[in-house]
Amino acid sequence: MKFIWPAMLLLLLLVPLFVYLYVRMQLRRRKLATSYGSLGMMQGAVRNRLGWRRHVPPAILLVALIILIVALARPQTTVSLPRIQGTVILAFDVSGSMAADDLKPTRMEAAKTAVQNFIERQSPSVRIGVVAFSESGLSVQVPTNDEVELLAAIGRLTPQRGTSLANGIIASLTTIENSNGAPTNYYSNATPTPAPTPTPMPRGTYSSSVIILLTDGENNQNPDPLEIAQAAADRGVRIYTVGIGSPSGADLHVEGFTIHTQLDEAMLQQISQITGGTYYNAENEEDLLNIYDNLNPTLIVKPEDMEVTSLLAGVSILILLIGGTISLLWFGRVP
Repeated sequence: MKFIWPAMLLLLLLVPLFVYLYVRMQLRRRKLATSYGSLGMMQGAVRNRLGWRRHVPPAILLVALIILIVALARPQTTVSLPRIQGTVILAFDVSGSMAADDLKPTRMEAAKTAVQNFIERQSPSVRIGVVAFSESGLSVQVPTNDEVELLAAIGRLTPQRGTSLANGIIASLTTIENSNGAPTNYYSNATPTPAPTPTPMPRGTYSSSVIILLTDGENNQNPDPLEIAQAAADRGVRIYTVGIGSPSGADLHVEGFTIHTQLDEAMLQQISQITGGTYYNAENEEDLLNIYDNLNPTLIVKPEDMEVTSLLAGVSILILLIGGTISLLWFGRVP
């Protein structure tokens, strides 16, 4: 158990003082009873008849006081809370080819539009994270239910340089594993040699998670995306690929050079097939909502810190009431 205000526990040092004062008060009463002669003997007889019962209400009140002091220190305890949860990672291709305009106004803006309605209609039990990838991949928004944060993260994405589908998948798997508390060690911004291999995990570990890969599919960087897709499949992570662009392609003008770029549907279909996902076209954004139906949320138990101040305060009040009631029933007064 942890405490937010541990200094309040110093008040517990007053408890021995209260016990000392109570004992001293009882001794004083006994001396006074002795000094009053026969009247004092009668009072002593009453005390003897009550016996240990006369000490019960003060003891109960002392216990209530101790619990109340502990409550003032605002204690926290770790509890394991069950919840139904699924995770969706939106992996955005931010390579230079996403600036092509065969989808209006650009492929990048079309990709953002394709997921906006998806985010606005997200299920309360599903967390959504955002990953951006070009030559490398990185998480730009950890999985969350906050729609405003998600839309803001997507709005900041802009086209960069080359395309590595594998690094996009690796960054997505890293985000999924980190959000589930699992350590990972297979992602680096630097180009790895040899090619990165995801840390072995039990098959089907993350069956409640999916990746939505929004890209034109033109892979021009190592490692092989199909090998990394198999690693995702081994973990139970399905990849739903969303083709951004047209098969005929478009010419992209970069620093005086003209580059022809076109949608590689074959690659995206293979990635989806390996992982048990589905290939979509960005022009059919309503189809993305079907992914919620295919997501398999799972029951997880997640430890969380919970403040129990109100619980202890309630217990102390209940004990105070019990002590007062016993005193009224036995002695006709509140101690």
